[in-house]
Amino acid sequence: MNIICVDDEVVILNHIVNLCKSFLNGALIKGFSNAKGAIDEIENQNIDIAILDIDMPDMNGLILAAKIKELSPETSIIFLTGHPRFATDAFKLHASGYLLKPVDKEELKTEIEYALSSKKTLPKGKVSIETFGNFEVYSNGVQLKFNMAKCKEILAYLVDRQGSSATRAEIASILWEDRIYDRKLQKQLDVYIRSLRSTLEEYGIANIIERKRGTLRVVPEEFECDAYLFFKGDAKAVNAFRGEYMSAYSWASITEGIMFSQMNN
Repeated sequence: MNIICVDDEVVILNHIVNLCKSFLNGALIKGFSNAKGAIDEIENQNIDIAILDIDMPDMNGLILAAKIKELSPETSIIFLTGHPRFATDAFKLHASGYLLKPVDKEELKTEIEYALSSKKTLPKGKVSIETFGNFEVYSNGVQLKFNMAKCKEILAYLVDRQGSSATRAEIASILWEDRIYDRKLQKQLDVYIRSLRSTLEEYGIANIIERKRGTLRVVPEEFECDAYLFFKGDAKAVNAFRGEYMSAYSWASITEGIMFSQMNN
């Protein structure tokens, strides 16, 4: 497990790093006093959790978090700050946690445990799809690696539709909101769809997607999904939902809002 901590106040930074080391045996924990160092680390290493101060001079934590999510959507964000007013903006970025300074060890431990548990909401059966937090797909316990990020987003969008068919034009409007669906874009989308299909075939799970009359859909019967279990009222899935749904994709906020409403009814 790799964790980075970022705070421009070195004394506080060292304190947070030491707190993490006190209960995370075997984890690689690095501290950075500026955003640039953290970004360089993200570009070269897979980071599971980024613990960020918000009020920093060179680049505040909110901007840094957005950059981290752009570079590594799977990285969970925990914000540390002395200012409660930042909470709303923090959760707009799908933060996994938000702690006020001075940081309590047990509260930090709880937030890190939640960030890690959100990556493990489903048993790894034949095909399982996780949507709480980041979007991930597993085949026989092995996490799928996609050739291109857009391929993964296409599958995420189809999963979000819960088995309903989507035309290529609809998919394109999600992936490229500001582009006209012309011949050039059609060809570009076809490349991503073929790559997605190739990846699924490589893992032996091409049957989770069905193509018919120019449309695509997932076949819900062919996999297990935490969100699908949530909407069926499965108690374990409902308890596992902590407000994050496909965090890397802004279009997923609609379903996220529906899930919030269902929990409150």
